[in-house]
Amino acid sequence: MTDHTAVTSDHIATLHTPVLTAQILQLLSPVLEGEQPTTVIDATLGMGGHSHAILSAFPNAQVIGIDRDPQALQLASQRLAPFADRFRCVHTTYDRIDTVSDQPVDAILMDLGVSSLQLDEDERGFSYSRPAALDMRMDTTATTTAADLVNQASEDELTRILRQWGEERFARRIAQAIVRERAHQPIENSQQLAELVREAIPAATRRHGGHPAKRTFQALRIAVNEELTILERALPAALGSLKIGGRLLVESYHSLEDRIVKQLFVAGSQDETPLGLPVPLEQDSPPLKLLTRKPIKADAEEIATNPRAQSVRLRAVQLQKTYPQPEPENNYPVRRKKR
Repeated sequence: MTDHTAVTSDHIATLHTPVLTAQILQLLSPVLEGEQPTTVIDATLGMGGHSHAILSAFPNAQVIGIDRDPQALQLASQRLAPFADRFRCVHTTYDRIDTVSDQPVDAILMDLGVSSLQLDEDERGFSYSRPAALDMRMDTTATTTAADLVNQASEDELTRILRQWGEERFARRIAQAIVRERAHQPIENSQQLAELVREAIPAATRRHGGHPAKRTFQALRIAVNEELTILERALPAALGSLKIGGRLLVESYHSLEDRIVKQLFVAGSQDETPLGLPVPLEQDSPPLKLLTRKPIKADAEEIATNPRAQSVRLRAVQLQKTYPQPEPENNYPVRRKKR
């Protein structure tokens, strides 16, 4: 694995360009501007690009950064060293967001998906364009890799993963090809898997829609890192960690993520006052206020300079009253906070 201990903070800044930074700062401004101290949780710290922008723009803001990737925490901490008195980081998954602050916070930012650090380092195994071990773990201390799934999961389980999380039309064909191949030799290399997927997909389909292995790699990455399960837990936990009037911003990069975010935000913003009453009832007022009726997308100029911005969808809400929490799970207790 690449040694980042000697990398300069200026070089770290060139490794990743945060998406929609100006729009995020604008959405955060109403709750972070002013002379009073404020707190933001950057729930997907990555290499600290968004946190750097927030700390630079709002001198009275403190940032708590969360990431499951120890490499990311190391790099971000180095980059944000000039703000050491206003920044700290926590190694955890962001569905544990309610454990990182003793007090409700003013804002939370989630920048979902895989980071540039993970995509660009061959040894992480996220890319189908370069040969690498099939790893795909965002948290390198976790145990299950993509190679484990590919070589051990049943044909039915592989089909389900590819269909559900990759929205892959040819999930069964790809799963069958994987099972046939691994009967002769283990599938341990990203290009080996990418070529296997390419051959399993009809030639006519391969001519359009990008790389034929794109959906397979997305599905395996989501499965290895439990991304959507964690997101479904993280959103209510984040809303339960905000002050009344606080804001939650979420950047999504594919339809599965965005659908989960949109459905929760829309449901939480619906007034439950019975039809026919002349005025809304306070007890039936929605806990959330939509700050973005439609998702914010990157413009052509940003996409030209940062192609990874092309698929981003930014949604934001403001907390108007305590958000109801789901029943706590055994491994993820929900801590109730006083308002």
